[in-house]
Amino acid sequence: MSAPTGWLEANQRHLGRALDEVRALLQRQPFEAASGDETTFALDAVTRVFNLTSFERKVLLLCAGVELDSKFAALCAEAQGDPAAGYPTFSLALGAFPDAHWSAVTPGGALRRWRLVDVADSHIVTRSRLSIDERVLHFLTGIDAFDERLAGIIEPFEGEVSLVPSHDSIASRVAKWCGAGVSVIQICGGDEATRRQIAAAAARRLGASLAVATSHAIPAAPRDADALARLWERDASLSGAILFVECEATAGEPASAEIVRHFVDRDGAPLLLGARERRALSSRRSRAVDVAAAGTAERRQLWQSALGDAAAGLNGEIDALAMHFRLSPSAVIDAVDETGSSDPQLLGDALWQACRVRTRQRIEELARRVDSRATWDDLVLPAQQLATLREIAAAVRYRSVVYERWGFGRREWRGLGLSALFSGPSGTGKTLAAEVLANELQLDLYAIDLSGVVSKYIGETEKNLRRIFDAAEEGGAILLFDEADALFGKRSEVRDSHDRYANIEVSYLLQRMEAYHGIAILTTNLRDALDTAFLRRLRYVVQFPFPGVPEREQIWRRVFPAELPLDAVDVSKLARLNVAGGNIRNIALSAAFLAARGDGGVRMAHLLDAARGEYAKLERTLNDVEVAGWL
Repeated sequence: MSAPTGWLEANQRHLGRALDEVRALLQRQPFEAASGDETTFALDAVTRVFNLTSFERKVLLLCAGVELDSKFAALCAEAQGDPAAGYPTFSLALGAFPDAHWSAVTPGGALRRWRLVDVADSHIVTRSRLSIDERVLHFLTGIDAFDERLAGIIEPFEGEVSLVPSHDSIASRVAKWCGAGVSVIQICGGDEATRRQIAAAAARRLGASLAVATSHAIPAAPRDADALARLWERDASLSGAILFVECEATAGEPASAEIVRHFVDRDGAPLLLGARERRALSSRRSRAVDVAAAGTAERRQLWQSALGDAAAGLNGEIDALAMHFRLSPSAVIDAVDETGSSDPQLLGDALWQACRVRTRQRIEELARRVDSRATWDDLVLPAQQLATLREIAAAVRYRSVVYERWGFGRREWRGLGLSALFSGPSGTGKTLAAEVLANELQLDLYAIDLSGVVSKYIGETEKNLRRIFDAAEEGGAILLFDEADALFGKRSEVRDSHDRYANIEVSYLLQRMEAYHGIAILTTNLRDALDTAFLRRLRYVVQFPFPGVPEREQIWRRVFPAELPLDAVDVSKLARLNVAGGNIRNIALSAAFLAARGDGGVRMAHLLDAARGEYAKLERTLNDVEVAGWL
């Protein structure tokens, strides 16, 4: 932190007079102290904060004098009667200063406890060289520089603070608790960026700066954690900063929680903790506050404020942005800054894409993004199923109208998301339908890899699912649980601990699906294997039938790209193959590769060879009726 030039000059004069007093004592000369000054200088602050006695203050000045005035070394050598002893020692101080006391030499004394001075050799404490800590020396001269030993572990918070009203009121409450002497405050829920912004706003209300750390950065060894806590407590006392520790959730969370708990026990400075859920702490006086996501109305106001005059031309697009994307104020501002178009239509599309990109990072660490290019023309389904899919698209597109403008959101106490089940045999278009919806709605589609979600360790599956749902809600993405029966299966009778914990996982999924605000699509080949409680919570259930001959003929007509050369291919004959759409696409692609080796286009012979290969994969026999008249 920089201080005013006038104060810096006055601080230097004040420090110089204090050094003159120590110099006079070393030379055993009289010294007349200057009259008191109401201004608080750095030396006064250190004396007050660490409760230094008059003797301890002089020892500190003695060590500072050697660093700041080259003549002090000679004075130390002369006072100790040794030309080689041009450095301060406790022995020198005890003999030179009239108000000396032995407790200042002990490890529990303020000088050593707070590491204001360092003893070169603790085995010969009184005769060992003393040196002032560099951070303290800079502070005495008026420079409040962050201690470099904290770098990489604890860092100053930088950046603007912008909060919605509901989060700003939480920051006021946190600041009030800090001012009332509450030593540990947990800021729980919400996303990490919001928790950090609330902590920064609370610190600024108290006229303090904020420093941040993550639980991963805190040393695991108790001795190292103790040293860090003591070092930070000293730095916080000097700078008036408040520490915010983000308790990150990982597979090793129990160990991480223990490290944080140990650090909290050792650190005596005010401490803010950020976490998804409340944690059991020590006996230190603590409070906890829960952070809910900003409401749609607050997010709408954020967009309107960030867009300024341009908001008037966007009509209902701001409502859609506020409904689908749970962005922080800073993220909203960044998204607006990234788009420079003045055309309302272009601006709306650009903002939508900017939001999609900004929210991808969190969820892409947990799921696989599917590149959705399929359109309605790629789907071949009966009219009823197509109508239901279009109804799903409309429900997503007009959520802001129904929930916000028409008031249904105030009547619903559960999640305002949308969940659908696509069931039917393999290859009937379930995943393709999800891609069509994602493309139609211009939302990202993420396929959940169950191998990365389900864990053999108790509680880990629920944590993985929570991270996925939380990340998806922020970005308005569509979650695709393919082969969902593996995860959403029926609860069973409890015969052992494995059954009990498997049932807990299913119960958690039931609760999380009900509270989910986003869009989730479950696909399964085995609808009967799903827990019946899931079916009650699903708004839409779409049965994908096995295609008949007319549907298969449509699929064959659409599966061949316009650029593909076809040589006497009869789709009516191809439609006799009793396979689903997914198998049809495989056969068409394989035939194209077979034809690419020759000079001509795709012929029925290529398709026959490809069909035989597909049937062999399915462990089925290609009968004569299906391929009659192909060649």
